[in-house]
Amino acid sequence: MKKFIALIFLISITIAAVYLLRTGNSAAGTTNVTSPYTGAEKKAEEPVYVSPISIDYLRTLKIDSPAPVIEEELSDGSNYKKYVASYTSEGNKIYGYLTVPVGTPPEGGYPAIVFNHGYIPPAQYVTTQNYVSYVDSLARNGFVVFKIDLRGHGNSEGNATGSYFSSAYTIDAISAVKSLQKYENVNPEKIGMWGHSMSGNLVLRTMLVSDEIKAGVIWAGAVYSYEDFAKYSISDNSYMRRPQQPSEQREDPHRENSPEVQKLRENPEELDLNSGFWTSISLTKNINYLSGALELHHSVNDDVVDIGYSRDLVKVLKSAGKDYSVFEYDGGGHNIVSPYYETAMQRTVDFFKEKL
Repeated sequence: MKKFIALIFLISITIAAVYLLRTGNSAAGTTNVTSPYTGAEKKAEEPVYVSPISIDYLRTLKIDSPAPVIEEELSDGSNYKKYVASYTSEGNKIYGYLTVPVGTPPEGGYPAIVFNHGYIPPAQYVTTQNYVSYVDSLARNGFVVFKIDLRGHGNSEGNATGSYFSSAYTIDAISAVKSLQKYENVNPEKIGMWGHSMSGNLVLRTMLVSDEIKAGVIWAGAVYSYEDFAKYSISDNSYMRRPQQPSEQREDPHRENSPEVQKLRENPEELDLNSGFWTSISLTKNINYLSGALELHHSVNDDVVDIGYSRDLVKVLKSAGKDYSVFEYDGGGHNIVSPYYETAMQRTVDFFKEKL
């Protein structure tokens, strides 16, 4: 009997030992999988790069500005008052040339136009000289006109960055819209925008970002797809970054400094302009956001901005079913000077009267 009990006890110990050995190995295996010290951690996902000139990114910004402040009253125009005024854009004090019709405003207020100058070397820009004849033509026809001195020009604070590869001017232009909407006797629902040369890019980008601009007019505009930039290049220096510029400008967070941009300037044949990066910043590939009407003017003998820029944009506007019109001129050059100027300006005035 004792031998039998001893046998049962021995068998029980053996079974228990085997069980403990197996469960011990199982626990060790589990530890090897889940231990934070094994070096098998999941790598954190790398952040997705968002360009400062991405259309979708710019549409998320909350941009605002108080009403313009009159800084200086100038001599009167033929039927309008003239002022040097200022507004705020990202904390920068931005100056401009403001005209206001004389007389009783229409019901709801005057239609207003934010006027964006083309590339002018910042040190040579003067608020009360550049483009004043263009402004006069619009002001005499009953529009409030605010020709803004983009940051870094005239007395405006901030750094001049150009428009093609920076969002700074876009923010200045939208801030001007927000400011004008608060100005007395302006109809906030009737805001238009005018731009020349470099500011063709600025006007279209701004209209893609803000649906509060009901009509835009572009004279001799450039750079809408970046594919067009590679194809036609451009004979102004607004996109160039110079070594002698201050370091804070070279590091401006508004500026797109991707190596892709350098390739566009030097080796465009190496680019994939259908990539996510180029699609995100291309104006033509985001044309679905355009809600306002657009009118284009361009001279075939423009030796600064190839007329191909406008012709390529027209193809996109037509394909997308947008509200647009386009006029080509046999002469007039980059500024569409007389005798073509008079026709182009009358068409511009008529367009703004119809759309605003």
